[in-house]
Amino acid sequence: MQLLAFIGVVQLAAMSPGPDFVLVTRHAALSGRRAGVSAALGIASGVFAWAVVAAFGVAALLAASAVAFSIVKLAGAAYLAYLGVKSLRAAIRGGSAALAEARSRTVSSWVAFRQGLVTNLLNPKAAVFFVALMPQFVSGDPRLGPTMLLSVIAVAITVVWFSTLATIVGALRRVFASARVRRALDAITGTVLIALGIRIATQASAIRVVNHSG
Repeated sequence: MQLLAFIGVVQLAAMSPGPDFVLVTRHAALSGRRAGVSAALGIASGVFAWAVVAAFGVAALLAASAVAFSIVKLAGAAYLAYLGVKSLRAAIRGGSAALAEARSRTVSSWVAFRQGLVTNLLNPKAAVFFVALMPQFVSGDPRLGPTMLLSVIAVAITVVWFSTLATIVGALRRVFASARVRRALDAITGTVLIALGIRIATQASAIRVVNHSG
């Protein structure tokens, strides 16, 4: 029963809109299913890291340090803003050279993986989520076996959900072959990424709320 509860909570968290969703959608739309899945694998790797460190209490140290949390928060916000600005620049540069630019914007699997990993690792909400979640399902003295099982389950859920998203969006890639559609997608995703970065940078520490609620 506890395992089913864990699966349900992680599934809902994975499906909630956020930087990971935007990143996978953009890569799958502009560079194809492979890039989208690679971004999903990068995100899943970040999920695995957060789950493990939260279970063993390392993330709790981050929660206890306002300075450390602020550093992660601002770094994550800056990275999202950087990706957003790149998207907006790509939208602005559209026009007669749109097709050539679209090809140049097709990213490799490694770049997509790296962006997914960094986006997730620098997302303070991921730290908040696993700091709040993992202690509910592991003992006060967590053992390697149960911790790894829960971490692998979280990774599997993340991979399945975002790979499915990448497959669906990738199947519609022909729609995004239009220069006008690509520019619109770049403009939308760029704006959303920058907005998410600003939101992360300006919001109060959610970890304190988690600690007080526990």
